[in-house]
Amino acid sequence: MLYGYARVSSTEQETALQRDALRRAKVRHVVEEKRSAGQVRPALESLLDRLTVGDVVVVYKVDRFARSLSDLLRILDRIESAGASFRSLTEPIDTSSPAGRMMMHLLGAFAEFERSMIRERSMAGQVAAVERGAKLGRKRALTERQESRCYNEWLSGRYTRTELARRYGCHLSSIKRIILRVEKPDSPAVARRFS
Repeated sequence: MLYGYARVSSTEQETALQRDALRRAKVRHVVEEKRSAGQVRPALESLLDRLTVGDVVVVYKVDRFARSLSDLLRILDRIESAGASFRSLTEPIDTSSPAGRMMMHLLGAFAEFERSMIRERSMAGQVAAVERGAKLGRKRALTERQESRCYNEWLSGRYTRTELARRYGCHLSSIKRIILRVEKPDSPAVARRFS
């Protein structure tokens, strides 16, 4: 059986292009992942669990399927263990042949390299912006004075974080960050680091 897999990206929050291409390729069973590349992809995991001998997983493009070369190799190993194969519609990849498997490894390596370069350029741009005095991220929900008062109210033990969020008219995560900024200033949730 042909199984299609489509996933949104961080820039493109729609899978219509992928679905249309899969439909033209006569793929009737399409599994969609509605969130960007997080650690957990339940739709993909469910698809991999149901594969049997002779099945083919079809994707529009490899980068919609795996986040890194190691991720790709792990997924391909599961597909191969099930006796299934993998095919990309936009790249010359069909793992039912040795040449297709080799091409898959090469494309996966290049895709990972490209993502690394994009990440490196993005971080360099952020560092340059900080050096110019730019403030990264969203504006804080509360002023420094409000944050100080909020933290003191938290310390008093009379309020929960949820109550403080209601009291100050902000999101619960803002209250959590206020507490972290004081108690754990090196936490990745509150400190941006550039190397």
